[in-house]
Amino acid sequence: MATYHLSVKFGGKGKALAHANYITREDKFSQRKDLEHTEHGNMPEWAKDDPAHFWQAADAFERANGSTYREIEIALPRELNEAQRLELVRDFVKQETGGQHTYSFAIHNPQASIDGGEQPHAHIMMSQRVNDGIDRTPEQYFRRYNARYPERGGAKKDSGSLTLTQQKEQLRELRKRWEVKHN
Repeated sequence: MATYHLSVKFGGKGKALAHANYITREDKFSQRKDLEHTEHGNMPEWAKDDPAHFWQAADAFERANGSTYREIEIALPRELNEAQRLELVRDFVKQETGGQHTYSFAIHNPQASIDGGEQPHAHIMMSQRVNDGIDRTPEQYFRRYNARYPERGGAKKDSGSLTLTQQKEQLRELRKRWEVKHN
């Protein structure tokens, strides 16, 4: 099988909805013809029918210097067919979100510029906020977490206060999990 690729990026305030539109090929990106599949999950009640509303709320209500999403971009093996790619991505998303993080993902399959073959890959956007089941308005969802009274604050972020060394180790572990899942 081909070698794997995984990269992680973070989006700041004001970038989430535009990026969600890009990966799902909505709005000004609808003319692109490489979209294979899109899916969303673990949305709060107020965004269940409109995932774009979640990313729009993240842009509006996340703190000024806060991260609105984490994106994992992965290359998918050419050897897999469309159904197999979808199964692989769904399985990886389920593993990484743990049913607690809001996500949107899209599988793209453009033509490779070098050899003209397929270039399947997936973009997985995840909120770093843990959906703890407390019913919150969009504005409250993105407020600072209140450890003493969780229902009064926003949803807790899983990023916490990790050191640079811990962040690097977390990325190594994520890449290892993708390598195992991919192969």
